[in-house]
Amino acid sequence: MKASPLFVRTYDLLQWLIPQLGKFPRMHRFGITERIQRVAMDFQDSLVAAGKSRGEQRRKWLGQADIQLEQLRLWMRLARDLEILSIRRYEHAARLITEVGRLLGAWIKNSK
Repeated sequence: MKASPLFVRTYDLLQWLIPQLGKFPRMHRFGITERIQRVAMDFQDSLVAAGKSRGEQRRKWLGQADIQLEQLRLWMRLARDLEILSIRRYEHAARLITEVGRLLGAWIKNSK
């Protein structure tokens, strides 16, 4: 995929996030950890599909990506509230997700 800022920052998010998930307690590995990883990777897949699509199909994929990013935010907040994720790591993740969200929002706006 092109090295657009959205794809670069999403890749950076995944590159940081996946090792962090390995540090979650074993009791959460097949619940919260799996859901976070799945939604983050599905988000990346939706971006790739949007990048390869045009018109209405692109808008569909971007809408899907927007939903997945919101799901990722909620799962990360739950991990923080359950004290699985430290405040420092949560703040870092929140900054990355917010930046990715701004870039996605700009793409959605430009695609209309």
